[in-house]
Amino acid sequence: MSDFTHGFWSIYISVITVVSIIGTWIFLRSHTSRKLAPGEKPELIEHTWDGDLQDLNNPLPRWWLGLFYATMVFSVAYLALWPGLGNFAGILGWTSTGQYESEVQAAEARFQPIYAGFLKQDIATVAADPDARAIGKNLFLTYCSQCHGSNAAGARGFPDLTDNDWLYGGDPDTIRTTITSGRAGVMPPWGEALGADGVKQVTHYVLSLSGRQHDATLAAAGKTKFAENCVACHMPDGTGMQALGAPNLTDKVWLYGGSEATIIETITKGRNGVMPAMTQTLGTTSNKEAKLHLLAAYVYGLSQKQ
Repeated sequence: MSDFTHGFWSIYISVITVVSIIGTWIFLRSHTSRKLAPGEKPELIEHTWDGDLQDLNNPLPRWWLGLFYATMVFSVAYLALWPGLGNFAGILGWTSTGQYESEVQAAEARFQPIYAGFLKQDIATVAADPDARAIGKNLFLTYCSQCHGSNAAGARGFPDLTDNDWLYGGDPDTIRTTITSGRAGVMPPWGEALGADGVKQVTHYVLSLSGRQHDATLAAAGKTKFAENCVACHMPDGTGMQALGAPNLTDKVWLYGGSEATIIETITKGRNGVMPAMTQTLGTTSNKEAKLHLLAAYVYGLSQKQ
């Protein structure tokens, strides 16, 4: 059980539980212990209805009472052995955390030889192994699918990992670094600096870079503003810079959407994207390095199928 914020509540819960069990036992003893004397007939305690239905004060069946008492004995034994009375841990000292940690340790010991074998191989080799891919997929579904989807196709603001478009690079070592240490991508807001007209001009220039429908006059004006404000990250030709995680604006891959309205929103307000470090998520398990290795291999293998 979780610790209570004040010791009073532990005592309160314990007292209520114990009193309830004792009270139930007393109630049963005082109301169900009577037996009919030899020759005694049960008393009619209610009127007869529906012609012949009657309510008599017959004693409860012994087997039913036995089951009731058995449940009380079980409850007392349970509360003595396991948590249930406030902060009392029980004689066995069982906790859900302890059981989880025990199961994790058992699993780590069981799979350690398998993990060790894959850890000796490079990521590209592991990515080609069907058994490694199966393990990597399970790890991905556990730790990564919440953002990237179970099919790794991503969503708005979360990259598609099945293509060959990479913000920070798609080689095995870079993927491993991304998964291990995480990423923090920042697109600063330019709305105040460019103004509404300037934002729209840059938007149409960005649209032109990927061959999308745009206003040529606005794009021409936006090209100058792009050169003044955007090339430091996106490069003069708009192909981006993986060292900073600045996306390539010349392809048709859009992390947040490529419509005019969405690009205006991006330029005006900026974007903040965070990829958490899996070293924190995986904790301090003995096989953490191998799991990171398998995850990197699985993600790398997804894009190699294209």
